[in-house]
This record gives sequence, structure tokens and C-alpha cells, in this order.
Amino acid sequence: MEKIVMKTSYTDTGFCCMCNLLPGWTTSGSKDFRKFDVFVKDSIGFYIECAKKDGDEYPSVFDGAYELEYQFDIRALLNYYQRILPFSGLQLITGIDQKQLAHYAAGRKQPRTSRAKHIEHCLHKFAEELQEVNVWISN
Repeated sequence: MEKIVMKTSYTDTGFCCMCNLLPGWTTSGSKDFRKFDVFVKDSIGFYIECAKKDGDEYPSVFDGAYELEYQFDIRALLNYYQRILPFSGLQLITGIDQKQLAHYAAGRKQPRTSRAKHIEHCLHKFAEELQEVNVWISN
């Protein structure tokens, strides 16, 4: 199954993304990522449907099975995880002050590339730790 990269950002109105395979196509929508994902899929379907109807070319990858891979900028990443972890939790995971994280999430400040990579690394490490958790259940 082909993976389609969706470069995803976050604005005051919610998530937005673009795809290099679809020139001129961008979409924005909900602050709820699940709703946004549905909207993106519907929008791509509409784009392809219109291209077929108008006889326009489009990437053949959209004729088969494909999977969307969302690549988040730091603002989108923090807003995505904010629904799961408060900034106090993200502070414990990343070692970055929660006020600074809030500035990044709101778009008031932009982290250096090394700082953004540090946040990504810390979240991956946290996910690995979660995968190692085993629960013992007494009977």
C-alpha cells in the first residue's frame, strides 16, 4: 500500500495540510484531528473525482489502495498531543517548560530545528516505553 505524505500544520482555525502530489490542493478544517482526517479524505476524493470528470491528469497512486501519512510541524504536533497530555505532562516527557511548549503550540514562538527534533525524539522514546509496559492481573 502506498503512503501519501500530508504536510500538516496548525492554525487558529485548526489543522491544515497540503500534499506535494496534488498541486494547488490544500485543505483546512477542524481542531479535532479525527474530524480533520475524515475531511482530508473526502477532499482528496472530491479532487480526484473532479480531475477524472474534467479529463485532468492526477497521480495514479490515487487509483489504488493508499494510506495517508501525516507529517506534523511542531505546532500541529503539540496541538495533536494536547488532547491526550497536558503541557505539564509534556514538560515531564521533554524537559521543556510547559509555558514554552504553550508558546510553540499557539504559534507565538517557533522552536529551533534542534529543539523540534528533541521534542519528536522524546515523544518517540515515551511511546517506546509505553510499548514495554506489561500488566499483571491477579485472579
